[in-house]
Amino acid sequence: MNNPNSNHRSTLLRSAAFWRVLCAAKKIAAVVKGRQLALAAIVAAFSAVAVAAALTPPSLVSGVIFARASFADQTDIKFKIKGQGQEVINVNNAGDTVMQKIVILPGGHTGWHSHPGPVVVLVASGEMSFYDGEDPTCTARTYSAGKAFVDSGQGHVHIARNEGSVPLEFYATYFDVTPGVPAPGAFRIDAPNPGNCGF
Repeated sequence: MNNPNSNHRSTLLRSAAFWRVLCAAKKIAAVVKGRQLALAAIVAAFSAVAVAAALTPPSLVSGVIFARASFADQTDIKFKIKGQGQEVINVNNAGDTVMQKIVILPGGHTGWHSHPGPVVVLVASGEMSFYDGEDPTCTARTYSAGKAFVDSGQGHVHIARNEGSVPLEFYATYFDVTPGVPAPGAFRIDAPNPGNCGF
């Protein structure tokens, strides 16, 4: 005669064994997943270091931010530049606006960078050599004291250099900077050297 308790015990033992196996499998999966996460973190760290190493930081540059503000009303901005070809820059519902004074000593440069939105630049003294990251000839556009220009921003990579013998002083107004709460968004985005210039 079969003992009904022995079937029940057998089921319980199998059930307990099942749970032990399941727990062991979960521990193994956690270890493997942990190793995968650790490997992913190591790869991400090396990638960040490689990108940071490729960026071109400014040299002999100082800057002072005068003001930062948001438009009180929704504001669209449009620049129509008719210089070398015609360029139209549109910004719908512009973010923050930042005003900054920048001084570059002789031999200094801004490093390759871009901006989130357009930038109006006014040269106060000295002479700026402005290089476009997309120009295969790496030809400088020169701006001297009393001249102004608009950089399109929106990912346009460029570098400003002081190739003269006196300090270069200019004022920049950055438009469409991402508002940040609690920390404000960046108005300068460092970029790697695009490789079109010999410096």
